[in-house]
Amino acid sequence: MAKRKPLSEQLRDAVRKADVSRYRISQETGITEGQLCRFVHGESGLTLDTIDILAEYLGLELVQRKRKR
Repeated sequence: MAKRKPLSEQLRDAVRKADVSRYRISQETGITEGQLCRFVHGESGLTLDTIDILAEYLGLELVQRKRKR
């Protein structure tokens, strides 16, 4: 079975693939550009509140899948 990427890596990918720049994400969410840059480069994490803001902005949601046994 293929291993899924951790949620943090999925979020990093979503930021990288966004149709807008990190600067614009920063301006529209209030998350600093430096904070986004450090997160995308794996140098720091994000608080849950910041993850909520970023996920909302990017149109992401967490979906629980049934485990295969």
